[in-house]
Amino acid sequence: MAVTVLVPTALQKFTNNQATLQCVGSTVAELFDSLEQVCPGIKSRICDEEGKPRRFLNLYVNSEDIRFLDGTATPLKDGDEVSIVPAVAGG
Repeated sequence: MAVTVLVPTALQKFTNNQATLQCVGSTVAELFDSLEQVCPGIKSRICDEEGKPRRFLNLYVNSEDIRFLDGTATPLKDGDEVSIVPAVAGG
């Protein structure tokens, strides 16, 4: 099952400067493992030691924030789009 992953510029050094990748996974957590196989070192930038997304990143499946779905257990299907979006803060 192919899932499109949209990678922010800050992480593209791990993807050979590719902004989009095709990966596999039936859940967001499995997608992280697939990303790590294709782009070694990227998972530690996306996830903490417990496998949870880092606080400064927002993850969306088809424009829906995974925090309001099932988190990393959010199911994925063929053709889904996962966006990795760095959090922006300011004052």
